[in-house]
Amino acid sequence: MAARQDEAVTLPKEPHPEWVPPMLATLTEERFSDPGWVFERKLDGIRVLAFRDGARIRLLSRNKLEQSGSFSAIAAALSEQPCRDFVIDGEVVAFDRGVTSFSRLQRRGEGVAVYYYVFDIMHVNGRNARGLPLLERKRLLAETIGFSGRLRNTAHRKTFGERYLDEACAKGWEGLIAKDASAPYEGKRSRAWLKLKCVHEQEFVIGGFTEPRGSREAFGALLVGYYENGALKYAGAVGTGFDRELLRSLHDKLAALERPSPPFTTDGLPRKGAHWVRPRLVAQVGFAEWTRDGKLRHPRFLGLRADKSPKDVVRERPS
Repeated sequence: MAARQDEAVTLPKEPHPEWVPPMLATLTEERFSDPGWVFERKLDGIRVLAFRDGARIRLLSRNKLEQSGSFSAIAAALSEQPCRDFVIDGEVVAFDRGVTSFSRLQRRGEGVAVYYYVFDIMHVNGRNARGLPLLERKRLLAETIGFSGRLRNTAHRKTFGERYLDEACAKGWEGLIAKDASAPYEGKRSRAWLKLKCVHEQEFVIGGFTEPRGSREAFGALLVGYYENGALKYAGAVGTGFDRELLRSLHDKLAALERPSPPFTTDGLPRKGAHWVRPRLVAQVGFAEWTRDGKLRHPRFLGLRADKSPKDVVRERPS
Protein backbone atom coordinates (compact mmCIF):
# COMPACT_ATOMS: atom_id res chain seq x y z
CA MET A 1 0.00 0.00 0.00
CA ALA A 2 1.55 3.31 -1.01
CA ALA A 3 2.15 6.12 1.44
CA ARG A 4 -0.55 8.79 1.50
CA GLN A 5 0.45 11.42 -1.01
CA ASP A 6 -0.71 14.38 1.09
CA GLU A 7 1.78 13.29 3.78
CA ALA A 8 4.60 12.16 1.46
CA VAL A 9 4.88 15.46 -0.41
CA THR A 10 5.95 17.21 2.80
CA LEU A 11 9.12 15.11 2.84
CA PRO A 12 12.28 16.36 1.11
CA LYS A 13 12.92 14.90 -2.32
CA GLU A 14 16.00 12.77 -2.96
CA PRO A 15 17.13 10.17 -5.51
CA HIS A 16 17.11 6.59 -4.35
CA PRO A 17 20.09 6.35 -1.95
CA GLU A 18 22.82 3.79 -2.52
CA TRP A 19 23.47 3.71 1.23
CA VAL A 20 21.96 5.00 4.47
CA PRO A 21 24.16 4.77 7.59
CA PRO A 22 22.23 2.76 10.19
CA MET A 23 21.10 4.25 13.48
CA LEU A 24 22.64 2.34 16.40
CA ALA A 25 21.47 1.95 20.00
CA THR A 26 23.49 2.75 23.12
CA LEU A 27 23.74 0.19 25.92
CA THR A 28 22.28 1.28 29.24
CA GLU A 29 21.52 -0.29 32.61
CA GLU A 30 18.81 2.30 33.29
CA ARG A 31 15.29 0.91 33.71
CA PHE A 32 12.66 3.52 33.06
CA SER A 33 9.20 4.42 31.82
CA ASP A 34 8.46 7.57 29.84
CA PRO A 35 5.34 8.47 27.83
CA GLY A 36 7.59 9.93 25.16
CA TRP A 37 9.36 6.62 24.53
CA VAL A 38 8.36 3.30 22.96
CA PHE A 39 9.80 -0.16 23.66
CA GLU A 40 10.53 -2.95 21.17
CA ARG A 41 11.72 -6.50 21.59
CA LYS A 42 15.50 -6.78 21.09
CA LEU A 43 16.01 -9.38 18.37
CA ASP A 44 19.03 -11.68 18.24
CA GLY A 45 19.82 -11.76 14.52
CA ILE A 46 21.57 -9.87 11.75
CA ARG A 47 20.83 -6.19 11.14
CA VAL A 48 19.82 -5.70 7.51
CA LEU A 49 18.91 -2.57 5.54
CA ALA A 50 16.72 -3.29 2.51
CA PHE A 51 16.85 -1.09 -0.60
CA ARG A 52 14.34 -1.37 -3.43
CA ASP A 53 14.80 0.73 -6.55
CA GLY A 54 12.36 -0.53 -9.18
CA ALA A 55 13.23 -4.16 -9.89
CA ARG A 56 16.54 -3.88 -8.03
CA ILE A 57 16.59 -5.32 -4.51
CA ARG A 58 19.61 -4.98 -2.23
CA LEU A 59 19.96 -6.35 1.29
CA LEU A 60 22.98 -4.84 3.04
CA SER A 61 24.47 -5.49 6.47
CA ARG A 62 25.43 -2.59 8.71
CA ASN A 63 28.95 -2.68 7.24
CA LYS A 64 27.60 -2.67 3.65
CA LEU A 65 28.05 -6.39 2.93
CA GLU A 66 25.58 -7.76 0.37
CA GLN A 67 23.13 -10.19 2.00
CA SER A 68 20.65 -10.79 -0.81
CA GLY A 69 22.14 -14.17 -1.69
CA SER A 70 22.08 -15.30 1.94
CA PHE A 71 18.43 -14.27 2.38
CA SER A 72 16.95 -14.85 -1.06
CA ALA A 73 13.46 -15.62 0.30
CA ILE A 74 13.34 -12.21 1.96
CA ALA A 75 14.59 -10.49 -1.19
CA ALA A 76 11.86 -12.28 -3.15
CA ALA A 77 9.20 -11.15 -0.67
CA LEU A 78 10.36 -7.54 -0.96
CA SER A 79 10.26 -7.74 -4.76
CA GLU A 80 6.54 -8.54 -4.54
CA GLN A 81 5.69 -5.32 -2.70
CA PRO A 82 3.54 -2.81 -4.66
CA CYS A 83 5.84 0.05 -3.59
CA ARG A 84 8.92 0.05 -5.82
CA ASP A 85 11.07 2.70 -4.12
CA PHE A 86 11.90 2.34 -0.44
CA VAL A 87 14.66 1.87 2.13
CA ILE A 88 13.75 0.04 5.34
CA ASP A 89 15.63 -1.15 8.40
CA GLY A 90 15.22 -4.33 10.41
CA GLU A 91 16.64 -7.57 11.74
CA VAL A 92 16.79 -10.96 10.02
CA VAL A 93 16.13 -13.70 12.58
CA ALA A 94 15.52 -17.40 13.06
CA PHE A 95 13.61 -18.89 15.96
CA ASP A 96 14.39 -21.68 18.40
CA ARG A 97 11.36 -22.61 20.53
CA GLY A 98 9.84 -19.17 20.13
CA VAL A 99 12.99 -17.19 20.93
CA THR A 100 15.22 -15.56 18.30
CA SER A 101 18.51 -17.43 18.11
CA PHE A 102 21.69 -16.19 16.44
CA SER A 103 23.09 -19.74 16.62
CA ARG A 104 20.12 -21.14 14.72
CA LEU A 105 20.38 -18.35 12.16
CA GLN A 106 23.85 -19.68 11.31
CA ARG A 107 22.14 -22.85 10.00
CA ARG A 108 19.92 -21.03 7.49
CA GLY A 109 21.44 -23.07 4.67
CA GLU A 110 19.99 -26.23 6.27
CA GLY A 111 16.36 -25.32 5.71
CA VAL A 112 15.97 -23.10 8.78
CA ALA A 113 13.22 -20.52 8.17
CA VAL A 114 14.29 -16.88 8.46
CA TYR A 115 12.14 -13.77 8.87
CA TYR A 116 12.73 -10.06 8.37
CA TYR A 117 11.42 -8.00 11.29
CA VAL A 118 11.24 -4.42 10.03
CA PHE A 119 11.22 -1.52 12.49
CA ASP A 120 11.94 1.63 10.48
CA ILE A 121 11.68 3.33 7.09
CA MET A 122 14.14 5.95 5.83
CA HIS A 123 13.11 6.59 2.21
CA VAL A 124 9.94 6.07 0.19
CA ASN A 125 8.82 7.09 -3.30
CA GLY A 126 11.60 9.59 -3.92
CA ARG A 127 11.30 11.17 -0.47
CA ASN A 128 13.66 11.25 2.51
CA ALA A 129 11.77 10.16 5.64
CA ARG A 130 14.69 10.25 8.07
CA GLY A 131 13.74 13.64 9.55
CA LEU A 132 10.29 12.49 10.63
CA PRO A 133 9.66 11.58 14.29
CA LEU A 134 9.90 7.85 14.98
CA LEU A 135 6.16 7.28 15.39
CA GLU A 136 5.47 9.07 12.10
CA ARG A 137 8.02 6.83 10.39
CA LYS A 138 6.37 3.76 11.88
CA ARG A 139 2.99 4.87 10.57
CA LEU A 140 4.55 5.47 7.16
CA LEU A 141 6.20 2.03 7.29
CA ALA A 142 2.86 0.33 7.99
CA GLU A 143 1.29 2.16 5.03
CA THR A 144 4.16 1.32 2.66
CA ILE A 145 4.96 -2.36 3.31
CA GLY A 146 2.51 -5.25 3.27
CA PHE A 147 3.56 -7.52 6.13
CA SER A 148 2.99 -11.26 5.72
CA GLY A 149 5.02 -14.45 5.35
CA ARG A 150 8.74 -13.69 5.74
CA LEU A 151 8.12 -9.97 6.34
CA ARG A 152 7.08 -8.95 9.86
CA ASN A 153 6.36 -5.55 11.37
CA THR A 154 8.25 -5.19 14.66
CA ALA A 155 5.72 -4.48 17.41
CA HIS A 156 6.28 -1.62 19.83
CA ARG A 157 4.67 -0.69 23.12
CA LYS A 158 4.09 2.60 24.85
CA THR A 159 4.04 1.02 28.27
CA PHE A 160 5.82 0.70 31.58
CA GLY A 161 9.39 -0.03 30.52
CA GLU A 162 10.36 -1.74 33.77
CA ARG A 163 7.40 -4.11 33.64
CA TYR A 164 7.97 -4.92 29.96
CA LEU A 165 11.66 -5.65 30.59
CA ASP A 166 10.75 -8.05 33.39
CA GLU A 167 8.33 -9.75 31.01
CA ALA A 168 10.97 -9.91 28.27
CA CYS A 169 13.56 -11.48 30.54
CA ALA A 170 11.05 -14.02 31.90
CA LYS A 171 10.32 -15.11 28.32
CA GLY A 172 14.01 -15.63 27.57
CA TRP A 173 14.30 -12.66 25.22
CA GLU A 174 17.62 -10.87 24.75
CA GLY A 175 16.13 -7.62 26.05
CA LEU A 176 14.40 -4.47 24.79
CA ILE A 177 15.21 -1.45 22.66
CA ALA A 178 13.83 1.80 24.06
CA LYS A 179 13.30 4.53 21.46
CA ASP A 180 12.51 8.23 21.73
CA ALA A 181 9.18 8.50 19.90
CA SER A 182 9.96 12.01 18.65
CA ALA A 183 13.51 11.39 17.42
CA PRO A 184 14.58 11.47 13.76
CA TYR A 185 16.58 8.63 12.19
CA GLU A 186 20.22 9.45 12.93
CA GLY A 187 22.86 7.61 10.93
CA LYS A 188 25.07 6.99 13.95
CA ARG A 189 25.02 5.58 17.48
CA SER A 190 22.56 7.61 19.52
CA ARG A 191 21.04 7.87 22.97
CA ALA A 192 17.65 8.27 21.30
CA TRP A 193 17.78 4.46 21.00
CA LEU A 194 18.80 2.52 24.12
CA LYS A 195 19.57 -1.19 24.59
CA LEU A 196 18.27 -2.82 27.76
CA LYS A 197 19.66 -6.34 27.95
CA CYS A 198 18.47 -9.42 29.83
CA VAL A 199 21.61 -11.36 28.94
CA HIS A 200 25.24 -10.49 28.34
CA GLU A 201 26.15 -10.93 24.71
CA GLN A 202 28.37 -9.07 22.26
CA GLU A 203 30.88 -9.45 19.44
CA PHE A 204 34.57 -10.30 19.98
CA VAL A 205 37.54 -10.54 17.66
CA ILE A 206 39.18 -13.98 17.40
CA GLY A 207 42.94 -13.64 17.90
CA GLY A 208 43.92 -17.26 18.45
CA PHE A 209 42.93 -20.75 19.55
CA THR A 210 44.26 -23.48 21.83
CA GLU A 211 45.16 -27.09 21.18
CA PRO A 212 42.40 -29.66 21.78
CA ARG A 213 42.54 -31.91 24.84
CA GLY A 214 41.21 -35.42 25.41
CA SER A 215 38.61 -36.44 22.84
CA ARG A 216 38.12 -32.86 21.61
CA GLU A 217 38.85 -32.35 17.90
CA ALA A 218 40.31 -29.44 15.89
CA PHE A 219 40.85 -26.94 18.71
CA GLY A 220 40.14 -26.44 22.40
CA ALA A 221 39.00 -22.84 22.76
CA LEU A 222 38.91 -19.57 20.86
CA LEU A 223 41.00 -16.72 22.26
CA VAL A 224 39.04 -13.52 21.87
CA GLY A 225 39.33 -9.81 22.53
CA TYR A 226 38.13 -6.32 21.67
CA TYR A 227 39.70 -3.07 20.53
CA GLU A 228 40.40 -0.21 22.89
CA ASN A 229 42.31 2.86 21.69
CA GLY A 230 43.44 0.91 18.64
CA ALA A 231 44.86 -2.02 20.64
CA LEU A 232 43.38 -5.52 20.77
CA LYS A 233 42.79 -6.43 24.43
CA TYR A 234 42.46 -10.05 25.50
CA ALA A 235 39.06 -10.96 26.99
CA GLY A 236 39.39 -14.70 27.54
CA ALA A 237 38.97 -18.19 26.08
CA VAL A 238 35.68 -19.46 24.67
CA GLY A 239 35.51 -23.25 24.87
CA THR A 240 31.81 -24.09 24.64
CA GLY A 241 29.09 -23.74 22.01
CA PHE A 242 30.66 -25.94 19.32
CA ASP A 243 29.63 -29.22 17.75
CA ARG A 244 32.07 -31.47 15.89
CA GLU A 245 31.29 -30.07 12.44
CA LEU A 246 31.65 -26.50 13.66
CA LEU A 247 34.97 -27.28 15.34
CA ARG A 248 36.35 -28.59 12.05
CA SER A 249 35.04 -25.79 9.84
CA LEU A 250 36.23 -23.09 12.24
CA HIS A 251 39.64 -24.72 12.52
CA ASP A 252 40.02 -24.61 8.72
CA LYS A 253 39.25 -20.88 8.72
CA LEU A 254 41.64 -20.22 11.60
CA ALA A 255 44.47 -22.29 10.16
CA ALA A 256 44.48 -20.08 7.05
CA LEU A 257 45.00 -17.02 9.28
CA GLU A 258 47.83 -18.28 11.53
CA ARG A 259 50.64 -15.93 12.48
CA PRO A 260 53.69 -16.44 14.73
CA SER A 261 52.91 -13.88 17.44
CA PRO A 262 49.77 -12.89 19.39
CA PRO A 263 47.73 -9.94 18.10
CA PHE A 264 46.74 -9.06 21.67
CA THR A 265 48.56 -6.29 23.53
CA THR A 266 47.56 -7.31 27.06
CA ASP A 267 48.80 -9.91 29.56
CA GLY A 268 47.10 -13.07 30.77
CA LEU A 269 47.46 -14.99 27.50
CA PRO A 270 47.81 -18.80 27.52
CA ARG A 271 51.47 -19.79 27.69
CA LYS A 272 51.17 -23.29 26.23
CA GLY A 273 49.31 -24.80 23.31
CA ALA A 274 48.23 -21.47 21.81
CA HIS A 275 48.05 -20.69 18.10
CA TRP A 276 47.77 -17.07 17.02
CA VAL A 277 45.78 -15.77 14.07
CA ARG A 278 45.38 -12.53 12.21
CA PRO A 279 42.36 -10.72 13.74
CA ARG A 280 39.97 -11.09 10.83
CA LEU A 281 37.07 -13.10 12.25
CA VAL A 282 34.36 -11.78 14.58
CA ALA A 283 32.50 -14.11 16.96
CA GLN A 284 29.19 -13.54 18.72
CA VAL A 285 29.67 -14.63 22.34
CA GLY A 286 27.27 -14.98 25.26
CA PHE A 287 28.65 -14.85 28.80
CA ALA A 288 27.61 -14.63 32.44
CA GLU A 289 29.48 -11.45 33.35
CA TRP A 290 32.77 -9.55 33.20
CA THR A 291 35.27 -10.40 35.92
CA ARG A 292 37.10 -7.69 37.86
CA ASP A 293 40.21 -8.18 35.72
CA GLY A 294 38.27 -7.65 32.49
CA LYS A 295 37.76 -11.27 31.40
CA LEU A 296 34.63 -13.17 30.39
CA ARG A 297 33.01 -15.54 32.88
CA HIS A 298 31.41 -18.68 31.41
CA PRO A 299 31.55 -17.58 27.74
CA ARG A 300 29.85 -19.60 25.00
CA PHE A 301 30.23 -19.33 21.23
CA LEU A 302 27.05 -18.36 19.34
CA GLY A 303 28.31 -17.89 15.79
CA LEU A 304 30.50 -15.92 13.42
CA ARG A 305 29.51 -12.41 12.33
CA ALA A 306 30.33 -11.25 8.81
CA ASP A 307 28.33 -8.04 9.27
CA LYS A 308 30.78 -6.26 11.55
CA SER A 309 34.39 -5.22 10.91
CA PRO A 310 36.89 -6.43 13.53
CA LYS A 311 38.14 -2.88 14.05
CA ASP A 312 34.62 -1.84 15.10
CA VAL A 313 34.49 -4.38 17.94
CA VAL A 314 34.77 -2.64 21.31
CA ARG A 315 33.70 -3.57 24.81
CA GLU A 316 30.07 -2.56 25.28
CA ARG A 317 29.75 -0.44 28.39
CA PRO A 318 26.56 1.07 29.82
CA SER A 319 26.42 4.84 29.50
